[in-house]
Amino acid sequence: MTVLDVIQKSTDFLTRKGVDSPRLQVELLLAHVLQLPRLKLYLDFERVLTADELDRLRDMMQKRGQRVPLQHLLGTTSFCGYEMEVDARVLVPRPETEQLAEQGWRELTNAHQAEGGGAGEERHVLDFGTGSGCLAILMALKCSWVKVDALDVSPEALEVAQRNARRHGVEKRIDFLLSDGFAGLAEASRYSLILSNPPFIPTAEIGILQPEVRDYDPRRALDGGEDGLDFYQLLACQSGAFLKKGGKLMAELGDDQVTRVRGIFEEAGWRVDSVEPDLAGCPRIFIACRGD
Repeated sequence: MTVLDVIQKSTDFLTRKGVDSPRLQVELLLAHVLQLPRLKLYLDFERVLTADELDRLRDMMQKRGQRVPLQHLLGTTSFCGYEMEVDARVLVPRPETEQLAEQGWRELTNAHQAEGGGAGEERHVLDFGTGSGCLAILMALKCSWVKVDALDVSPEALEVAQRNARRHGVEKRIDFLLSDGFAGLAEASRYSLILSNPPFIPTAEIGILQPEVRDYDPRRALDGGEDGLDFYQLLACQSGAFLKKGGKLMAELGDDQVTRVRGIFEEAGWRVDSVEPDLAGCPRIFIACRGD
């Protein structure tokens, strides 16, 4: 069977299974099996696959048809242009979280430049609920002058995050902390920036999510409690004690949560600096600082 035959037949199969962008996903999986750049497939349409290559591809197609996430099958996903290992132990990072990362390193860079780009005040960042470690790693990669703490309640997630940090050579600049909420932080810990992509899906809505999310992302990385706001309440009530004067908190929002999250933070004494939209124009990145 040739490359073109495989692409056409596999695309039909994934289409019947209801998978989005079926041809693109087939090409990505086939390129992974053949260890080729995806676009090179177009120069090799007549290549005949070996029996072993066909067997490996069939197995991956069957799993993708069962809605196993593409990223789990590939073993990695791209986050702001950097490959991150992902599997069933961690949430697959979304494009919206890339915007949170960009806001974070822009804030740190602006502060650094305002100090003249020299040694200045030490910048210490907390990634609350690090998962795959993508946010913590991006801060370390983009801002060489910062130290990062990456906190998660899941030891399994921290294993993945530590491997990702080693993959990108920043493991010495990130401390990975096993902690339920803020309990694992030293009382004296103070941060210039706290970043979080918290669980924000209302419990009752998890069952109607896409199968790739509902069945394969870790439940505790999704479930934000009855109204989806449990972790915003936690952040509003407890994170301020760990911010340096002038420090900021940046958090990703779920759909239609901006008004309620703003109210939670303002009631707890925070000043909301801005709420930045995602690429679709929806309020997505919540930025606040302590009002005192």
